[in-house]
Amino acid sequence: MGIGTFLQGQVLGMKWLNAAIGRGLEALGLDLSSRLGASVQFFLYDVLKITILLCVLIFCISYIQSYFPPERSRKILGRFHGIGANLIAALLGTVTPFCSCSSIPLFIGFTSAGLPLGVTFSFLISSPMVDLASLLLLMSMFGARVAVLYVLLGLAIAVAGGTAIEHLHMEDDIEPFVRAAPGALMDAPSLTQRDRLLYARGQMVSTWKKVFPYILVGVGIGAWIHNWIPEGWVEALLGSSSPLGVLLATAAGIPMYADIFGTIPVAEALLAKGAQLGTVLSFMMAVTTLSLPSLVLLRKAVKPRLLALFVGVCAAGIVTAGYLFNALSILFI
Repeated sequence: MGIGTFLQGQVLGMKWLNAAIGRGLEALGLDLSSRLGASVQFFLYDVLKITILLCVLIFCISYIQSYFPPERSRKILGRFHGIGANLIAALLGTVTPFCSCSSIPLFIGFTSAGLPLGVTFSFLISSPMVDLASLLLLMSMFGARVAVLYVLLGLAIAVAGGTAIEHLHMEDDIEPFVRAAPGALMDAPSLTQRDRLLYARGQMVSTWKKVFPYILVGVGIGAWIHNWIPEGWVEALLGSSSPLGVLLATAAGIPMYADIFGTIPVAEALLAKGAQLGTVLSFMMAVTTLSLPSLVLLRKAVKPRLLALFVGVCAAGIVTAGYLFNALSILFI
């Protein structure tokens, strides 16, 4: 077994955990070849695996994030101009909050501080769609090549979307209270190593409490799809025979609210049932970036025309990425 295979299967994928759960369920008399037994094993394995990865990743990422308080991030962004600023904003989004709703307060703060509108939107697109946690979680499910390409395409969507919005000069479509909020970003005090570790632990616990219900729902849906939905149904709607699969998946994902931890089990189950890779990843991008609750919250900061443009730019990028993944899927599966 190569090192890469070992890392993906045993470290990130935790196949040993799946085997241990299977042995425990068999000892309890559960038939793992039955739909019920397979569903219970899928549910327990994915909940425990994602919870362990979640806690480790959030702790590490929150520790990194402690070095990037909002005011420091604003100063970093202020040093760049043009597409370079959009790229830096998208990259900063990878070490910030993990769902679309929690990214919006930072977006408002950056906008209030006078950063270019396109730069703040590059951050807003990237923050929920692409982060270090999504990279490692996707590696655990789909392998390194899929994970890296997903992140690169997510960053490309964020940069292209922010650049497009910048060139349309829609500053007047920001609600007045956002522009009239000076000093929205405050410099964080210096933190000791102990402070950073305590901050990381607090973020880990807080994020776990917020995310865990979505993990349970996502894994439950994944177990249901994996063991109870006929493969032919999924193939007909989202497989290679359906040219509209990416559009359907994107449209289905927008009304939902979850983050990467809740959507990956659903994506994994859909892929196992015959859905195309790009179609599944489009669904994930739509759920994490364009959830209905986040759009309602964003509407308080921007006017309808700018909100519609944001949704249109993101949706176009997600659909394009989905069809591109489908065209290249032979390289990944």
